[in-house]
Amino acid sequence: MDARNEKVIVVDADNREITTMPRHRMRAGGLAHRATYILVFNAAGELFVQKRTQSKDVYPGYYDVATGGVVLAGESYEESAARELAEELGAHGVELNRHFDFFHRDAANQVWGRVYSCRYDGPITLQEEEVADGFFLPVNEVLALATREPFTPDGLLVLQRYLDEAE
Repeated sequence: MDARNEKVIVVDADNREITTMPRHRMRAGGLAHRATYILVFNAAGELFVQKRTQSKDVYPGYYDVATGGVVLAGESYEESAARELAEELGAHGVELNRHFDFFHRDAANQVWGRVYSCRYDGPITLQEEEVADGFFLPVNEVLALATREPFTPDGLLVLQRYLDEAE
């Protein structure tokens, strides 16, 4: 099934499930949904940054500090996070550390997210339909790059909160 027609969970302002519907209807209606965000670090403490493809339905061509995506109907946040790591990076069986839930809304997106982090030093196979490029960078270089290039706003929010809570 193509991503436009995947069934996704639509939620209310309190993150309670309302219904499921195809992704394209959720996007067209600007409806709140659930998504996972995984900050992927290597042994050197560098963060994986990916560049989204131009075909993405939200923030096309932007850089993103988090691997992850929309939670599908019948899926938990944890199942979604594991599936997204496997799909986007080819990373299987990675131990995830759960951090926090948050709500983000802007003109393009309305999402209840759950944030995870992990350490991964294995081979990376990018999902060509969703990830145009990817690389590890020290976090300070990621933040500097974000002042010069477009980054997903929800991803930057996740990274900043993660860093604030780590202090």
